[in-house]
Amino acid sequence: MATHHIRKYQETDHKRVLDLFSKGMIEHVPATFRHMLKLPQTFLLLLGVPVTLLLASGSWLLALVSDVTLLVFLWMLARHPWRQYVVECLQTDLADVTKSYLRARDSCFWVAESGGQVAGIVGALPVKDAHPGRKQLQLFHLSVALEHRGEGLGKALVMTVLQFARTQGYSEVVLDTTIVQEAALTLYLRMGFQKTGEYFFDKVFRLLGIYTIHLTYFFPSAQEGSL
Repeated sequence: MATHHIRKYQETDHKRVLDLFSKGMIEHVPATFRHMLKLPQTFLLLLGVPVTLLLASGSWLLALVSDVTLLVFLWMLARHPWRQYVVECLQTDLADVTKSYLRARDSCFWVAESGGQVAGIVGALPVKDAHPGRKQLQLFHLSVALEHRGEGLGKALVMTVLQFARTQGYSEVVLDTTIVQEAALTLYLRMGFQKTGEYFFDKVFRLLGIYTIHLTYFFPSAQEGSL
């Protein structure tokens, strides 16, 4: 297994961080597309439109072209929310990582180096509207380069966030992921996170049938106090 080193973000990492984040998000497009194809309404659409055109025109070519056109449209629809999220983040917190994550003591952004290059990233910010009596830290932007997966970087980065949260006196670490991010969801659950909510991120995700899962890691003292 390749050795890795986790450290705080530096300005020289910015380009690589943006590249890792962007590629990591776009990687979810195929899974989103496959999820869409399994929906009953998608099946009806892909079957109903060509059959209707075939019956109306008698042209198999027109029916085939309509099916291909629908598949292209569905692919673009699957890509849209991920591209939109990337653009939003590049214009907000990731536009200036130092300002967003490193100006205060209760937040941070880390990179994992493997083989002499930045191979993984993760950030953490305090939850501003946490419930009274609950000090929560939110994990953001966990991403590991495709060629470095299987080296334990994802787990190491999450552990770094948990250790930081414990040191800073947080009672909980929270994060959001989606049902199509299966590898990440499996990792979080294995590390002790619990499902504490589900919701649709926006109207497009609702249309696609993709819900967001809210996960929480309870530190032992915090969990005992809530019983």
